[in-house]
Amino acid sequence: MSNPRVSIIMGSDSDLPVMKPAAEFLDSIGIDYELTIVSAHRTPDRMIEFAQNAHKRGVQVIVAGAGGAAHLPGMVASITPLPVIGVPVKSSNSIDGWDSILSILQMPSGIPVATVALNGGKNAGILAATILGSADEEVRSKIVAYKKSLTDAVMAKVDKVKDMGYKGF
Repeated sequence: MSNPRVSIIMGSDSDLPVMKPAAEFLDSIGIDYELTIVSAHRTPDRMIEFAQNAHKRGVQVIVAGAGGAAHLPGMVASITPLPVIGVPVKSSNSIDGWDSILSILQMPSGIPVATVALNGGKNAGILAATILGSADEEVRSKIVAYKKSLTDAVMAKVDKVKDMGYKGF
């Protein structure tokens, strides 16, 4: 996208299935984003350049997914003035995802990273949009409509269970 407001980054292409729902959510409400690979361990110079300059390119929120040791979100947060949302990824070399969760969650004082659930790419996209919506009425109204759709879906299930009972559901 030409003027991305959100940057979705991941440590490896193997993280893409987890990060794709963030992009899909942003697509669904019309927020421009970019999506790329930035490895904290294999491309540290790229990571530093990216983190130092994202805000200069108009990016307002960074969503960073990483598995295993999961240093990408925290390292980016240590360099950028932008809010960073970390997505812990359960990777092939993961300790059931706990290594990623704790690496992103347990940041030192002064370097906050908002952390969503393990493999929670969609929630990261929603949170990024919500952050943008705090200062953008158009985005905020789309978040309100999205949350109303969640309520409507649950209420439809309430009615269905009431009408059909548990045996017919």
